[in-house]
Amino acid sequence: MAERMVGKQAPRFEMDAVMANKEFGKVSLEENMKEDKWTVLFFYPMDFTFVCPTEITAMSDRYDEFEDLDAEVIGVSTDTIHTHLAWINTSREDNGLEQLAYPLAADTNHQVSKDYGVLIEEEGIALRGLFIIDPEGELKYATVFHNDIGRDVDETLRVLQALQTGGLCPANWKPGQTTL
Repeated sequence: MAERMVGKQAPRFEMDAVMANKEFGKVSLEENMKEDKWTVLFFYPMDFTFVCPTEITAMSDRYDEFEDLDAEVIGVSTDTIHTHLAWINTSREDNGLEQLAYPLAADTNHQVSKDYGVLIEEEGIALRGLFIIDPEGELKYATVFHNDIGRDVDETLRVLQALQTGGLCPANWKPGQTTL
């Protein structure tokens, strides 16, 4: 049985990435923590697929909202930074990403995917997992689901805002509503 991760320190990571400016760089949880930022870390199976670009571009199109909430978004797959860059340089009309407002990281040795419990070992790809980590490194939210289903950006933003209230948020809580 899998070990509980929520409420514990998130696994630390540092990965090569294609940054928003299309240059190669590195992303790390420690860096986000030093900057007192929340981290929205999401895994997807692979580049040049069909569902992935819809959610990756949707997150990018709403990146300003994450930024307003002091959150850094990082997308991760087991593909290389070179494949990421090729996909980013492909137009959206051709199933590419065109431009992103946040980095795509390369977990080529599969360690981060393993650490977060999303690796499909026999395929060498990740499930769709989304993790929200607070500025102190505590994993506050985790969801993992089948690769046929894309994420909902509205829900990700709602959960991030709920976590940031520091209060108890009832079912169907929306930003601006009172907490318990």
